[in-house]
Amino acid sequence: MAPTPRSPCPVACTLDLIGDRWTLLVIRDMLFFGKSRFEEFLASPEGISTNILTSRLRQLEELGLVERHPYGNHPRRMAYSLTEQGRSLRPVLRVLALWGLRHIAGTRPAAQ
Repeated sequence: MAPTPRSPCPVACTLDLIGDRWTLLVIRDMLFFGKSRFEEFLASPEGISTNILTSRLRQLEELGLVERHPYGNHPRRMAYSLTEQGRSLRPVLRVLALWGLRHIAGTRPAAQ
């Protein structure tokens, strides 16, 4: 469920949904690195904790940006995939990455 907007500003409303420290990194991992399983997200260099990852995946699912699907023989193991709405964030993340490469010293394209 989306939080009550602080204002009608589209930037503020978008940040209310995906503007925390971790959410776009989870989406990045799915979009650009093909990650889909919990342990794959945990292996990212930023070091997200299990409780935060669980919370973000649940939130992304509630927002309609991610779907989960069982995989393997264990019914509790889930794989995550982006919905069409989630995939539509690709150009946003590309622009953020390009901005960082141009304006933040020491950044480089991720090689995962």
